Amino acid sequence: MKVRKNSFYVFNPVLMDRIHKCADLQPGDIVKVIHPNGCPPPNTMGQCHVEKDGKFVGMVSTASLSKHP
Repeated sequence: MKVRKNSFYVFNPVLMDRIHKCADLQPGDIVKVIHPNGCPPPNTMGQCHVEKDGKFVGMVSTASLSKHP
C-alpha cells in the first residue's frame, strides 16, 4: 500500500511490525505519516515514519496502515 505524507491512518500491525517493533504503538492507534529531515521519503522499501499526537513514534511497514475514515 502506498501512503501519503501528512495523511492519517489506522495502525493494524502485520507480522513484521509485531515481531520487530520499531514504533511504540498499539493496534487501532491513529497515526500521521511524516517525513523527518534527512530520512528517506514514505514508501521507501515499504516503510514510513509516523507520529502520534504530534510526537514521533518510529518507523512502520506501510502494509500495517489503513486509511482513516
